[in-house]
This record gives sequence, C-alpha cells and structure tokens, in this order.
Amino acid sequence: MINRRTLFGASAATASFVAALFGSKKASAATSATSKFDAADVEPRGSNGRLERLPRQHLEAQHDFITGFRVFANRDLTRAARRRISTIMRGKGLDPTKSLPTQEVLDHVGSDPLVAASARMWLSAQQINWKTLQDEFHGNADAYLAEMEAADNSGPGTLELNPDMYMPDYVTHEIHIQPGGYVGDDFAGHIYHYGTNNFFEGRNDQDEIHIGLATAMPEPEDGKVMRVLDQGCSCGQLSVALKQRFSDAEVWGIDVGGPMVRYAHMRAVDIGIDVNFAQRLAEDSKFPDNHFDIATNNIMFHEVTTEAAHEILAESFRVLRPGGVYYPIDFYTGNPVPKGTYSSFRQWWDSRWNGEPWRLDYAKFDMAAAMRKAGFIVNEDGPSSRRGSKRNIVGTKPA
Repeated sequence: MINRRTLFGASAATASFVAALFGSKKASAATSATSKFDAADVEPRGSNGRLERLPRQHLEAQHDFITGFRVFANRDLTRAARRRISTIMRGKGLDPTKSLPTQEVLDHVGSDPLVAASARMWLSAQQINWKTLQDEFHGNADAYLAEMEAADNSGPGTLELNPDMYMPDYVTHEIHIQPGGYVGDDFAGHIYHYGTNNFFEGRNDQDEIHIGLATAMPEPEDGKVMRVLDQGCSCGQLSVALKQRFSDAEVWGIDVGGPMVRYAHMRAVDIGIDVNFAQRLAEDSKFPDNHFDIATNNIMFHEVTTEAAHEILAESFRVLRPGGVYYPIDFYTGNPVPKGTYSSFRQWWDSRWNGEPWRLDYAKFDMAAAMRKAGFIVNEDGPSSRRGSKRNIVGTKPA
C-alpha cells in the first residue's frame, strides 16, 4: 500500500508529487537542507507579501466570505445583542452596566432569540472557519507533511520536538474549538495561522498586529538584549517579529504544541528569519537560570489554569536575568475586565461554547499581585501593547 513514507522517500519524488498535485513552480533536487525544503515547498498560488495564499481559488473565496461573515457577527450582531440585553435589563428595573452572577444573567437574557442568534452565528463562523481549513490540509496531508519534514532540519533557525514530553491535562483541550487543539492535529499550526487571520478580520495578513506588539516591547533599563523568549508562541508570528526588532539577539519561541512549533519553524525558514523553536512548556522551559533579557507572550494566560499561570510566572522569573523584563500580553494586562450584563454573558458564553474553559477564572486573576508574588517589580503603566489598549503591565526582575 502506498503511503506517505513510501511515497516521499527522496526529495526529488517529493518535488514531483507536489508539482503534480498543486502545480508548484519549485522543483529543485539539490541536496542541501535548504534546497530540499525549497523542493517540497507547497506554494502553488504564490504569496501575498508574507502570507502564502491558500492553494485553491475557491478555498480563498470561502475564507474571504467567512471573514466577512465574522465581521458581521463581531460588529453588527454584537451591537444588536448588546442593545437588546440593555433593553431587557432596564425593562426589569436592573442596571445593565452592573455585573451579575452568571446564572442570574442567563435567567434574564439566555432565552432571548436575538441574543441567542448573535451567539449562534459567531459560533457558526468559528466552526465553518476551522472546517474548511481542516478539510484542505487533511485532504492533501502527504504534500503538507512532506513540506514540514523537508523544513525540519533546514535553516535559518532550529527546531526541537519533544513528542514524549509530559503534557498537563489543561493543554489537551480544544481551545477556541479548534479541532484537535494545539497538540492533537498534525496541522494545528496551519489551521491556527489561517484561522486566526479570519479571527483578526483580515487585519493581520502581514503579521501587522504581531509586528506592533514587538515594536511596543519594553527593553531592560541597561539596553542589553541578547536573548528573547516568546512563550506559547503558537505559529511563531510574534517570535519572528521579535527577531526582526532585535536582530542581533537569539530569539526562542516555545509552545506545548509540537505541530505549532513545527509549522512556525517551517514558516520562519520560508521567509528567512533566524528563530529557534522548541516544543516545551512555559512553566517548565528547561532553560538555564538568568538566561533571557526579555520574556513575553501573547494571549496565553486566558488559556491556562490559575495554577499554571502562577507556575509560568515563577518560571519566567527564574529564566530572566537580573534587570530582565517580563511583558505578558492578554485581554486584561492592558485593559480592565469589562463590566456589565452583556460582558458577563459573553465571558460565560466564550467559556462554555468557544472552548475557553478558564476564561472566567482568568477574569478574576490578579496579574499584578501574581507577578509581585513571583518576585517581579511591577509597573502597571508600561508601554501599551496594542492600539486602543491602556498601558500594559510590565515586570522587572530585581538587579
């Protein structure tokens, strides 16, 4: 029986198969690591700047439609649901700007058809988004797996996979209902990258958001930046942006998801950025004490348990050198937890239906207090992490 292992025994065979399947322009049979990757590179419709275009026109059209559908759900339907909840609460003599216990909120607004339709359509956009991408990458698995295999030992940068590492229970959940989550699907990185482009409503096709985060990154007071750590790096967009910001530094992106860092490494190789990616836990990173000048992460803390959050902060303190800077970026590290009935409903709904089981715990998590407990000197008025946010929290390891 022909399978991936027998079909892709040599780089030349890989190249010819990919060319036949996708019409690839690349067919090098060179023996260097980089040229082997070039031979297997799946890029049938070229790139739009940094973003490789989806391989089929109808899939790109579907993705554009789903993005537009999400914009409608995020904006028009959300505004309508927010107004409807305010009307319901005022009609009952209650203040919609006040937060209430979850069950009380559901008792008041949970059965309203407009509120339910808003939530249902947002969820449908999410489900269709994942499904179309999963179908593509699994439907052409041999070519995409061969592409990753060719990149595994290519440079610039390095890749470390630890398939037998310990996996805490919390990492096995299907966060934001992505099929297989971060660890259970060989194409988690592919699906996450294109799926989150949909989430960002088409505003991050060139990693604009992550470049903005890297630009905002505070430096140690002495200005020395030799090593940078990106925790929970997912598909590596912030890691790459950090390398471009700190070009002379050694940059590491770590994530518990092997498929995530594997895709991140492949993408960094493809665009020629020297970043090291490793499958490791943020709370057990295996790096030496006092190793990094900067440690950061993006939208990670709301996806971990409270226990893990404290462990991650302790580990971050350990691996930073005296004077090193910690810059966590998440929903409530630069903005306060939103109040009001609609916000209470939406946080509950995100936790219950969008695969975010620790979202409610995160809303109660006192990041500043937890960082101080870990040993950091905390500045709650640090550089803003993104447009529209207030000043972001920053921790410094005492010199």
